[in-house]
Amino acid sequence: MREVTVLGTVAAARAFCEAARAGGATVGLVPTMGALHAGHLGLLRRSVAETDVAVVSVFVNPLQFGAGEDLAAYPGGLRSDAALCAAEGAAAVFAPTTAEMYPAPPAVSLDFGGLSAVLEGVLRPGHLGGVGVVVAKLFAIIGACRAYFGEKDWQQLAVVRRLAADLSLPVDVVGCATVREADGLALSSRNAYLSPAERAAAPVLHRALCSGAERIEAGERRAAAVEAAMARVLATEPLLGRVDYATVAAADTLQPLDPLAGELRLLVAAHLGAARLIDNIGVTVASA
Repeated sequence: MREVTVLGTVAAARAFCEAARAGGATVGLVPTMGALHAGHLGLLRRSVAETDVAVVSVFVNPLQFGAGEDLAAYPGGLRSDAALCAAEGAAAVFAPTTAEMYPAPPAVSLDFGGLSAVLEGVLRPGHLGGVGVVVAKLFAIIGACRAYFGEKDWQQLAVVRRLAADLSLPVDVVGCATVREADGLALSSRNAYLSPAERAAAPVLHRALCSGAERIEAGERRAAAVEAAMARVLATEPLLGRVDYATVAAADTLQPLDPLAGELRLLVAAHLGAARLIDNIGVTVASA
């Protein structure tokens, strides 16, 4: 097993990555909030395969949690996370404290235009801006690299891509396919909140997405009809709580489209017990 270096300060992480590049190595970054699962490890394996030095950041970012959200209860465990990273071949784990990342409350805020005005941007005010700030800091600390993000948080991935493009950052943002359980449930740290009965119910989100995708692939081009198909599947699960959205949108901008055309994303967010789960899948409508 490769020994992993745990870096606790911004200066140490920056120096580590600068030294790697000075020696001719390429750097990969896997940003996480800890509580690593197979989805995170899939990102790490890709980084290990494609770059010389893979760095995993473990930081629960308070800026992306709103009032009443699960910041205090968010699962974690640096020792176990570091062991998993070492087993997969990571070179380093960057695990700063909140005080290290934010010596003072940030005065800078980020807005992502239309991407901030839909879905998570509306339901969780400040969330996407908080994601943007921490990712911008990580990119500044780590420097030129390939950064790996899962597609499960599709809106977050879209925001990060826009951040890197708009600010001309020397970062290649790599989106990686969602890792799923055999029954279709997308892997998430928040799945740990589910009771056995709720866990059995959770794949209804993926079934709803697949139902919507099947309607599109069968020729349906009305967004409302696709969304209604997803809603019907969600309604079959009595344990499912509030559905925040079950929608279809343009994959890059997440803006509504009607009729449906081009690269699309079907997205769903719903509450199940103590957990709020999100998921999405992509569909392409070829030009006529």
